[in-house]
Amino acid sequence: MLTTSHLLGAAALFSASAACIAGSGTLAAPMYLRGGFNGWGIEHPLAHKGKGVYEAEILVSPGYHGFKVGSKDWSAEWVIDPTASVSVAAGASYQMHTRPGPEDYLFVRQASTWRFSLDASDPAAPLLRVTQTGVAPASKEDPHQGHALSVASQYGANTVRWSTPDPAAALRSYTQSSTMALRDPGPQSTTYQESPDAPAVRSGSLAFDALFALAVSEMRQNAVAQIKDGNYNGGAAIDCACFETGEKWHYVWTRDLSYAADLGLAMLDPERVRNSLDFKLSGYRAGIERAPNVAGSADGLQIIQDTGTGGSWPVSTDRVAWVLGAEAALNSLAPARRAPFAARALRALVNTLENDRLAAFDAASGLYTGEQSFLDWRDQSYAAWIVNDLASLASSKALSTNVLHYKALTFAASLAHDGGEQAQSARYAGWAASLKRSINERFWLEDAGMYSSLSAPHFDGAPLHKFDWLGQALAIVTGVADSGRARRILASYPHGPMGAPVIYPQQQGMPVYHNRAIWPFVTAYGLKAAAMHANVSVADAAYDTLMRGAALNLSNMENLEWITGQPLLLDEQQPALIGPVINSKRQLWSVGGYLGMVIGNVFGVSVTDSGIELRPFITSKLRREAFGAARVISLDNLTVRGKRINVRITLPDAASDTGWFPVDAISVNGKQMAQPIGWQQLPDNASIAITLGALQQGEQQIRRVDAEPYAEGPGVFGPREPAISSITPSATLRIDANGNGAGTVYNVYRDGRLVAAKVGAGAWTDRSAPTAACYAVEAQFSASGNRSHHSVPRCTGEAIAIPVTGDGVAQASIKDWGKPGARLRFGAVDIAQAGEYGLQVRYHNSANQINLGISGGVKWLVLKEASGRIAAQGVVQLPHARIDRTGAPPVMSTPLVARLKPGRYWLEMSDFYNMSYLQSNSSFSAAGGAAGPSNSFDVHGARLLRLK
Repeated sequence: MLTTSHLLGAAALFSASAACIAGSGTLAAPMYLRGGFNGWGIEHPLAHKGKGVYEAEILVSPGYHGFKVGSKDWSAEWVIDPTASVSVAAGASYQMHTRPGPEDYLFVRQASTWRFSLDASDPAAPLLRVTQTGVAPASKEDPHQGHALSVASQYGANTVRWSTPDPAAALRSYTQSSTMALRDPGPQSTTYQESPDAPAVRSGSLAFDALFALAVSEMRQNAVAQIKDGNYNGGAAIDCACFETGEKWHYVWTRDLSYAADLGLAMLDPERVRNSLDFKLSGYRAGIERAPNVAGSADGLQIIQDTGTGGSWPVSTDRVAWVLGAEAALNSLAPARRAPFAARALRALVNTLENDRLAAFDAASGLYTGEQSFLDWRDQSYAAWIVNDLASLASSKALSTNVLHYKALTFAASLAHDGGEQAQSARYAGWAASLKRSINERFWLEDAGMYSSLSAPHFDGAPLHKFDWLGQALAIVTGVADSGRARRILASYPHGPMGAPVIYPQQQGMPVYHNRAIWPFVTAYGLKAAAMHANVSVADAAYDTLMRGAALNLSNMENLEWITGQPLLLDEQQPALIGPVINSKRQLWSVGGYLGMVIGNVFGVSVTDSGIELRPFITSKLRREAFGAARVISLDNLTVRGKRINVRITLPDAASDTGWFPVDAISVNGKQMAQPIGWQQLPDNASIAITLGALQQGEQQIRRVDAEPYAEGPGVFGPREPAISSITPSATLRIDANGNGAGTVYNVYRDGRLVAAKVGAGAWTDRSAPTAACYAVEAQFSASGNRSHHSVPRCTGEAIAIPVTGDGVAQASIKDWGKPGARLRFGAVDIAQAGEYGLQVRYHNSANQINLGISGGVKWLVLKEASGRIAAQGVVQLPHARIDRTGAPPVMSTPLVARLKPGRYWLEMSDFYNMSYLQSNSSFSAAGGAAGPSNSFDVHGARLLRLK
């Protein structure tokens, strides 16, 4: 299963047929073996061996690898069973279907070569056979032989060694080897070199110096002249002096780039970051007429939300992460280069913010809706039922995304102020202040000492007892959390033996990816938060996580299993739980995180619009274990705004006590300086000397948890979400435990508020039930207190069906409605009782699969009184939905909520826009791409549900 936006793009699934095979048995177009073992790319074409037989051989690492046979643009796709995944056995033959479906799987115990053979001599029934052809031999050569200096570190049972031919060289070459089994087949060592146009570290520790050089080297590897993705431009390369996303991902994605730039890349290569950020902006396609209710300028220049859940924006709204990279780039760009990009950034931000306000802002809560940032594999971090109701995912609110909106608003206010747009600046500053209050009021959970990661969806809305490290860290570093709450978060978020997992508690039945995983870039944000508030224990854990991961894996990996720290945890008893499911070397945001750790945290260098600040956070553990006998550590040849600086930190004696060393004095070229140091005060080729003072204790609190890596126990996992199997008009609920056993209790929520705690499964009656209300239930482990997601909400209010009309006549459904400019009127509805109502469109959108694409339905819905007065209006979302094979009714859109008085009402729907309207997606290979915008779906009527 593939999840992040870049993975989704790589694994897009589109229709195919046996017509792709010519009658002679030869393929009409090239087909490729595509799977997790090759990043779902096209590096392994199926080569014709004669008589309709095609083969590809590939060296496969250990793991449980999803795969398919597909064409270059995924217009053809073959799987064994279109309805279910199949695990293939070596040597067995499988008939393939020439249409889309779930990926098939191959389990591999050790790195080995496998032959995938496809017999397409019968075009209607191609046969697949997979056989192992060899085991990768282990190299017996010593990569460190002949080097003048060699050091080793022990990490559990594994050894990492670093060496250099000449430790006195101005620019060193390093060789690094690891005994740990690597994620991907290849040598157990790597060699890299320092560059004359990049910074270098000298710390008295060859390992520390080398790992920084490794990160710099990987940043340079990710700096490319062309990018490509199989879903764009026919798979052909696109010229762009940009950063690609990693060894397996050769494209640029908004969130990956922006987090990486903010963490460290923008300071080192602001021009390339600016180019990459500009690539993630787009205006409307030629010929697009902006719908009347769409905000912003006529050209529509805005930030791109990449392909993803339900058809992208506004199911996902974390495109505003772009501002993190933009601010970091603007701070590091030379003034002459800064002004034009600042003006373009503000234009794009205004269009983005104004339309997000229309499409994804819930005035009742004061929060923005949308998927959690980067945690976009729905099954991993949402309720299991959400995949069948993506409108509910779309209407939920996420901490991380709301903090990003806060950051976007404050940054837009700053840019507008600098540009002389004072009214615009005040508008966004006001929105930001209000949003900050709402985040603190709506997400903070006093009993947990942390913010909730997300709320339950519409008709519930309660903050869930689910937590994510990125959201917590972003709340701290952006200032959303005050110092008291920041200290509580840092002390409360659970850390495993290898560091902080990205979500907590873990979810049962899920492989390692976001679930049960450490992501280095998230750890880097946790480190920034810990350093801001001097939490020594959390900072030490982050330093260990980042250095250990880069050392053992010979690269800055995408993710690691959270209990063992491995890049792949094999579970032969439960192969579906193996993971991380996908992983890549030199992942861009991991590289940025490591560079930021060294430059921004160890040496303390940060760049602002007005100058630089120097706030190193060197703990006694880091000083003692990383720098040993060194008296001075240095960061040389760092260039900021065209000025080269060299930073030297004089260290105190190593201490056995726990704490950190504050700055005692700073000088520039021998002259004492106060902080911050303005650009005018900073000469070129400046020598900055920092002297650290006496040890301070700082904050020491950290929450430690541990577990067996193969066990799904209540200590670190949450229960499965229960269900309300039935509900009566008088609010008697029957709570279905959904497989949760003894030791589990249940909490009942009415309209998002807790009304009963720790009840048993079975019947429960609300003795103070109002006339109409909506209920949801969560499970809780009695021993650990860990909680589940909430059940599907069930409501007791009257539901009124509204037919759809065509030519004034009620119809059961209207197929493929929604072309730009189209308007649709529904039948009249009579309201007998005043109250609060939720209005939803009943629809089905099959433009793409639920995890892919840019064609989620986004429309403007208006409810009018008989007099013509507008009673309610706004954007509704109609995301992609699974093809229903059970005969169940179509799904519901996000709701338009309004207080209505008795009377007759009319409902109309018209166009808004989605990401397929943007020029950047004009070469996309699926719906909404090369064939034109796609914002259409089948309409089956509407529903008006009384809520209160």
